[in-house]
Amino acid sequence: MRIAHTIAELRAILAAAPPPTLVPTMGGLHEGHLSLVRIAKGLGAPVVGTIFVNRLQFAPTDDFERYPRTLSRDIELLEAEGCDVLFAPSESEMYPEPQSYVVRPPPELADILEGQFRPGFFSGVCTVVLKLFNIVQPGFAVFGKKDYQQLLVIRNMVRQLALPIEVIGGETIREADGLAMSSRNVYLSSAERAEARQLQAALRRAAQAIRSGTLDWHSLQQAAIDALTKRGWTPNYVAIRRRDNLLEPAAGAPLVVLAAGTLGTTRLIDNLEIDA
Repeated sequence: MRIAHTIAELRAILAAAPPPTLVPTMGGLHEGHLSLVRIAKGLGAPVVGTIFVNRLQFAPTDDFERYPRTLSRDIELLEAEGCDVLFAPSESEMYPEPQSYVVRPPPELADILEGQFRPGFFSGVCTVVLKLFNIVQPGFAVFGKKDYQQLLVIRNMVRQLALPIEVIGGETIREADGLAMSSRNVYLSSAERAEARQLQAALRRAAQAIRSGTLDWHSLQQAAIDALTKRGWTPNYVAIRRRDNLLEPAAGAPLVVLAAGTLGTTRLIDNLEIDA
């Protein structure tokens, strides 16, 4: 695997290559990230993984400074999966001057759910992703479905800006007890780790109720919030929405239930698509 730390180095490596497949990450890699690399490898093009902790998507109260940074281990994991190129820039390389040109996604998608509790988050995500797209010039880009709203925001950006990139969503990879794999799981204490699976359990209960014919969306959402609160969580939201645009649900529309909450000092998110 070749490693580039500057844009010039990366462009030199990719100069004679066909359009690659991009797998953007912030590092702290786990099986969920590696599953995205495997999807990318299956597309046949060179795979470019990126590791960059993007300050623009962190609020002042977020965990930017303590976000896991495990570059040496990450390199070993990517090499073992056959990743062709790693782009691991410094902050000064990505933002040599204040990033005053930014992408502002539409509020009807970006200011709800995650955007409501993390103002400016999706603007930071879209700005860095668009910059990575411009640097790497991929034909495909692979993102995880665990960040469901993020995947929709990026797909819409690619479509509206007519970028020649196909965005592919990889299924959420889970621990044996159902907890969605996340770099932030390392923050959980042993007791919190045992409790964390209850977030997925709450989503499954809501999904099962919908499959059984319950259409009182508000009551289902509130019941899940109440159940988590009683167990010591601080829920941000449990929301049943349409899959394609995250608008309020409608009978017969493909649905997804999404949740976010804090357990101890660790904020976790998850989602579950609801099959008919």
